[in-house]
Amino acid sequence: MVIRSAGLLIYRRVSGDIEVLLVHPGGPFWARKDEAAWSIPKGLVEAGEDELAAAIRETAEELDIAVNGKFTPLGEYRQPGGKIVIAWSIEADPVLDVNAIQSSEFQMEWPPRSGRVKSFPEVDHAGWFSLPDATIKLLKGQRPMLPDLLTHLERAARSY
Repeated sequence: MVIRSAGLLIYRRVSGDIEVLLVHPGGPFWARKDEAAWSIPKGLVEAGEDELAAAIRETAEELDIAVNGKFTPLGEYRQPGGKIVIAWSIEADPVLDVNAIQSSEFQMEWPPRSGRVKSFPEVDHAGWFSLPDATIKLLKGQRPMLPDLLTHLERAARSY
């Protein structure tokens, strides 16, 4: 069975440009990685759970913020490892402070085979990125979300 995750591509408009909110995963594996290491806030869809509800729940867990508004489906994106990420876009308040996020934590044995269990934040930091910068920062399998967001925004602008 294919693993399915759901997440939100949160964007804002700043001086006529689009910026997207990306999160950097916590834990020792990602500590020294930057390019192609960032993600949209997302997580696993539980059995029987509505996918949009999972995306909203996971975003709340990773950022400690409630995201409300009009969610627009972007699509399903197969990741290099085979997992499917289902994404929605939503426009955020332009002043959303990424420095104020409070991520939930996970535990793992660290260092490996040490017998010691340490806690790490699911997200160690978040940031707003221009689309060109986001293309560099995002995990390879999530990069197609960016042109899909632009297509959605262009369609929405034409319908007004």
